[in-house]
Amino acid sequence: MDAHVLEHAAESGSRLQDLAWMVLFAPLITAAGTHMFLRRERSLAAGFNIAAVALSFVLSVVLFAAFAGETVAGSPFSWMPVAGMDISFGLRLDNLSLLMLLVVTGVALLVMLFSTGYMHEDPGYSRYFCTLSLFVFSMLGVVLADNFVMMFVFWELVGVTSYLLIGFWYDRAAAADAAKKAFLTNRLGDFGFLMGILLIWSATGTVHFGTAEAFLTAHPLALGSMASLAGVLVFMGAMGKSAQFPLHVWLPDAMEGPTPVSALIHAATMVAAGVYMLCRVFFLYTLPANWPDWLGFLQGIPASSIVAWIGGITALLAALIAVQQNDIKRILAYSTLSQLGLMVLAVGMGARLSAPNAGAAMFHLFTHASFKALLFLGAGSVIHACHHEQDIWKMGGLWQRMPVTFVTFLVGSLALMGVPLFSGFYSKDDILATSLETGPILFSLAVGVSALTTFYMSRLLLVAFLGRPRSSGAGQALESPSSMTWPLVILALSSVFAGWQIFGVSQFLTRHFLPEYRTHEFDPLFGPFNHNPTAAMFGFGAVLFGMSLAARIYYGAERDPLPGLMGRLARAMRHRFYFDEIYEATVVPLHDAAAAIAGWIDRWIISGLLVRGIPGAVEIAGRALRLLQTGNLQTYGLWFAAGAVLLAVFTLKR
Repeated sequence: MDAHVLEHAAESGSRLQDLAWMVLFAPLITAAGTHMFLRRERSLAAGFNIAAVALSFVLSVVLFAAFAGETVAGSPFSWMPVAGMDISFGLRLDNLSLLMLLVVTGVALLVMLFSTGYMHEDPGYSRYFCTLSLFVFSMLGVVLADNFVMMFVFWELVGVTSYLLIGFWYDRAAAADAAKKAFLTNRLGDFGFLMGILLIWSATGTVHFGTAEAFLTAHPLALGSMASLAGVLVFMGAMGKSAQFPLHVWLPDAMEGPTPVSALIHAATMVAAGVYMLCRVFFLYTLPANWPDWLGFLQGIPASSIVAWIGGITALLAALIAVQQNDIKRILAYSTLSQLGLMVLAVGMGARLSAPNAGAAMFHLFTHASFKALLFLGAGSVIHACHHEQDIWKMGGLWQRMPVTFVTFLVGSLALMGVPLFSGFYSKDDILATSLETGPILFSLAVGVSALTTFYMSRLLLVAFLGRPRSSGAGQALESPSSMTWPLVILALSSVFAGWQIFGVSQFLTRHFLPEYRTHEFDPLFGPFNHNPTAAMFGFGAVLFGMSLAARIYYGAERDPLPGLMGRLARAMRHRFYFDEIYEATVVPLHDAAAAIAGWIDRWIISGLLVRGIPGAVEIAGRALRLLQTGNLQTYGLWFAAGAVLLAVFTLKR
């Protein structure tokens, strides 16, 4: 009987794996087909790519419904057996990956549908959909990877395709520069990620997630003095992809790409990859703190604390900057930075719980995908209607002219603020509760970020949608076509219901980290007030404070009064605390100097002296010796006599 059960489980796992391969490769096949055969067939190219992502979404739903709770992992393709390490190409299906499949394919599908209206007149229409499908394929590879090397390969593919999408309008200098900035900044983080992978492999002898986790659980001191360093190096990869301080500077400039691309990058794919990766390798951050001797000043500080503090600093910094941005997309970009910081904080703090659990971070990632995609697509609808105007102080009165966009944007904003009954309330409360359990300082920081989030989103709503039109574009704005508004409505519904306890997303994720976890009977709507009333009340108080302060300052305002009230601080916030200028004055000259020195060494030492110098010396010696071979007997006699004299002199001196 047991053998029969095992055989049935193996067959079931094999079927799930087959479906997962289809989910992964459907977007790649259509991207290749579009590039080779459909570049001039605009409508067919769009429909072909949308159908592939829709197929991936449907199959993801089937996988989620058929999942029995046991991890399904398999590596059918041995890709690179090297030095006793078998690097395979396989997929891993568990609570994390299945939920992320729904997020990535679902949001990507709605973004593609929205794009049919937003990008309809663009000459690169077919290229746009082709690149989107390739981007979705890359992100799905990150989600499904069952080992570090496979994840790193797809990780780099995400970087390449994001470069192509951010710089989609490459004829614009700003877009080309933003794409290069994103690509190069991410390379810094990825270098650390690669070094971390090598450290883990050297200690465990494997790059497979499951095997490495089992080994480190059984031998928590296996990494020795490199345990915390390995965690921080791996975290550097997340710092790049999820734009954490100090590698956060690329994400706001990524707004130079098409607005639907911003929605996809900021909601469900590239920036989410870093948080997802941290949750996938969460076992690294539960190891005892241990640093090399040359990093003795960090002894006693676990890698999880560094992760938490970097996330907290990023969340606060980005929220302050968002308060003084006027570009609607940049406000949302810094909002994404801030929310990602909260997720990273939740990962770090979750590792310090008595029962380590990163479920709060993944829960917020899940709900954030819905309302942030909604907000970016809503911003795209506004920009489209206002003739590509992005300054909120040149909008106003849009709630009457664009009722569907306004209502859905309002829903997304309330979810982002964490207003009760909206999805963000439940996931944000999980983060607040986690931080409250582990320490008051980061809890206070998280509450402050919640208040700032409510403040800048209330400012955006009051200025852009209420009041009177401040430009001809806003006065003549019309509601977007149905191809753009229907995705907004669907995302608005998800932004309301996705966090409700009745659907059990939080419990589903918690069981990934705590397999013995049992669901508690909470009120499906007001569970946070029953679970941790202190955290819930502070969070709700932050929402009320932010709303009331924004209404007091911005209701009926014709221009921003905050610079007059805050002076230099407001100016610093508007200029993003001058990080770009600081990097331009320090990092860029140092980089150029290092490049110049490396170039000189390469040209004159390596290439000149070593590569060309040694054979050059041999060649010169050969040419000199050739001069001695004259074929003249008198010359040979002369050299013979000279040699004999030298030999005699040398002998007599000895």
